[in-house]
Amino acid sequence: MQFSKVSGKNNSHKVTLYALSTCVWCKMTKQYLNDNSVEYEFVDVDLLDDKERNQVHEVIRSKGGELAYPTTIVDDKTVINGFRKDKLKEVLNL
Repeated sequence: MQFSKVSGKNNSHKVTLYALSTCVWCKMTKQYLNDNSVEYEFVDVDLLDDKERNQVHEVIRSKGGELAYPTTIVDDKTVINGFRKDKLKEVLNL
């Protein structure tokens, strides 16, 4: 599965974003991370094949998350479902 990497000055956390290419909330999450110079990786799940999509679902569920987009995983442990500026700000110390 091919992740896209977005560079940023704020790189003290590992941030992985699972998004949908057509989702407004996903775009807002990416914009919020960009605006705050957060380094992150993302993949647009709707553009993956079935096998890769199922792998993403397993990863999200294994971390205790719901299958909702966007899903942001910080440091492989904190799962944030939806566009939650408050949670992102808190977890990423913005």
